[in-house]
Amino acid sequence: MSTFDTDNTLLFEMLGKGGGTEVFTTAAQEGKDWYCIFFPVESVISTIAGDATNINRLDGQTMNAGTTLFLRTTAITLTSGIGIGYREHDGNASA
Repeated sequence: MSTFDTDNTLLFEMLGKGGGTEVFTTAAQEGKDWYCIFFPVESVISTIAGDATNINRLDGQTMNAGTTLFLRTTAITLTSGIGIGYREHDGNASA
């Protein structure tokens, strides 16, 4: 996330405006730079990768419907379910 976002930029990100949102199912998602993943239905994470310490502890975990992960994710594969990945809207991925 950027070090300074205006209210409008944050609102656009949360609403998925500006092409920063991807809906995915069980196909492997690689080369991503998402700051947030929302699970609208119960979903099972097969594998996940990113910058968070021990992110791989989520491998094999079930995410209840409505769960939101706020962590930088670069790759994820679901065994079942649906995820919505959110990318930085203003392009400042360094912060």
